Amino acid sequence: MHSPGPLTEENQIKFLRMKPGYGEILLTEGDPRVNEDEELLIAEFRRQLEEGMWAAVPTEQPDGRREALLVRDYAEIPLQAERVIFFPRAAGG
Repeated sequence: MHSPGPLTEENQIKFLRMKPGYGEILLTEGDPRVNEDEELLIAEFRRQLEEGMWAAVPTEQPDGRREALLVRDYAEIPLQAERVIFFPRAAGG
């Protein structure tokens, strides 16, 4: 069995939710290489989407610009991602 190695900030992914007036709220965090952590991350990811949230992974471009990659499934989260930010869908049409 593969050992995930020591738990460090590099291995962690944080799930954050944007809340007006509060900023980013930590929902959960864990090491996706550890089965128990990954199960919790997947469950939280699904829960947020079921509540109508969108999920985005912040990225930085080679020229320094910051962008975000929208993800619709846990499997779409890039391996090097440090954060996934959940935010409400815009009201209206």
